[in-house]
Amino acid sequence: MTPVPDPIIALDAMGGDNAPAAIVQGAAWAARDLNINVALVGQQDVIEAELTKHAPRPPTISIVHAPDVIEMDDDEPAQAARRKKDSSIVVGLRAVRHGEAQAFVSAGNTGAVMAASIMYLGRIRGIERPSLVGLLPLSNTLTAFLDVGANADVKPEYMLQWGQMAAAYMEQVWKRKNPRIALLNIGEEESKGSTIAQEAYALLKNSGLNFIGNLEGRDVPFAKSDVIVTDGFTGNVVVKTMEGMAEYMQGEIKKAILSRPWYAAVGAILQPAFGKVRKSTDYREYGAGPLLGVNGLVFIGHGRSDARAIVSSLRVAREAARSGMLEALRSVAPDRAASEPAEEEPPP
Repeated sequence: MTPVPDPIIALDAMGGDNAPAAIVQGAAWAARDLNINVALVGQQDVIEAELTKHAPRPPTISIVHAPDVIEMDDDEPAQAARRKKDSSIVVGLRAVRHGEAQAFVSAGNTGAVMAASIMYLGRIRGIERPSLVGLLPLSNTLTAFLDVGANADVKPEYMLQWGQMAAAYMEQVWKRKNPRIALLNIGEEESKGSTIAQEAYALLKNSGLNFIGNLEGRDVPFAKSDVIVTDGFTGNVVVKTMEGMAEYMQGEIKKAILSRPWYAAVGAILQPAFGKVRKSTDYREYGAGPLLGVNGLVFIGHGRSDARAIVSSLRVAREAARSGMLEALRSVAPDRAASEPAEEEPPP
């Protein structure tokens, strides 16, 4: 039997608040320490200059030149994805489309990555709307939370498909057997919530998934399920509220410790405990979340991703490619009519 070659992960070297320095540094670490095949996509001279800081260059790193950049603050990301056909995002996704890479990772403009993914990869057969997964590293485990902003307006059928895809993702990549699926709602009872939430509940209940019912917002941090499904508007608000509250609490604890000399002494003793808590809730340990529903493996990282987060993102993308995650996602709705295919060359 011919051995399967190790997957190549295309990495957007120009995307993110800390690009290109932190992105290239993370790629160098991942290639050197984990032997991951990384194709850095972006402006070649810029990437070459950054790589000289991490000499000798690992042999599993290559460069794919892309002269254009879609900026983080582009107001119309879909138009930017159409207009800048030689941007690092579009060139990286084209590499996946043509089999030159097996996954794409970016910490760049989320809207542009999502739009370009649909343009150049298309959707999986039968999936009506792709969904962006947020990974919640809480209660010493990991919960897939979706949608976190790709779809503000939803239908119950979308939420069913997201639950099915997220279950496949958690099984294939994170090795969760028969993952528990929950629906975020304003109460635990089946009759609670909007009409859409009630209809989504009925679909998930009869789906064959390990559906455990509704979860309220107060349950989110306690990892009572492996997957939490909601609409993109609610999901985005929840995730950003949690991020803001975490930063606020860390600041308040720091101020309290520094307010009295004896508090500071006790705080110094407790530093290992505080460090353990920080690590268990640090998104950088888990990397980028997948864009489920597009016909290729696409992972979108936090805009603030540093080198450590990039290493984790590359590790997760490689595991997804190795595990057969895309084939598992394609099997979610194999008998439905095909959705619109990817565009060969999207018009300007």
